[in-house]
Amino acid sequence: MLKLLVVEDHALVREGLLATLKNLGEETQTFGVADANEAIGVLEVEDIDMMILDLMLPGIKGQTFLPVVVRRFPTVPVVILSALDDADTVARVMKAGASGFVSKSGSSTELLKALRAVLEGEIYLPPKLRELTNRSETAHGGGKTLAQRFGLTAAQVRVLDLLSEGRGNRQIGELLGLTEGTVKIHVSAIMKAMGVSNRSEAALMVNRRRRVN
Repeated sequence: MLKLLVVEDHALVREGLLATLKNLGEETQTFGVADANEAIGVLEVEDIDMMILDLMLPGIKGQTFLPVVVRRFPTVPVVILSALDDADTVARVMKAGASGFVSKSGSSTELLKALRAVLEGEIYLPPKLRELTNRSETAHGGGKTLAQRFGLTAAQVRVLDLLSEGRGNRQIGELLGLTEGTVKIHVSAIMKAMGVSNRSEAALMVNRRRRVN
């Protein structure tokens, strides 16, 4: 039985995706949810074989949720399906651990091709997006990420991403599978490394960086 999870907040789009996924085979079971919290609920109780994730979700955005899934559910490949298909966005999510990217402007045939490739263990990018992503990486090769600039660990980056969206320590801990005490330690280390005195200043730096990118 192939189990697939769609995370898409627009009901009509989600229902269309669930119907399309049935074309992957008769032994396909689909789950559709509207946000990251619902997705975690499914991932915790079902042996999901692949997740299809939209980036523009209510609450926790897809770009922030992706590394959470990569860390907590490392055996679940994630394919991004989004209207945000500019080169920088594609490069960012692929670096964050996505197994594939498909633009919402593409066809259902392309989507199914991508999903089959990922299920076989491949990393999927349409040729056009691969070319644009390579150009973006070349153009931005000299720039440093916040993690590189301040020497943050991967765990600290995940905490910082959620902190920048206004999440409290308890929420961050629940999403990342960490104790609240561990989150507090990470937050303190992040603020010290970034040279800021509070969470708001750290979040402001992250959000300014995102606007620049």
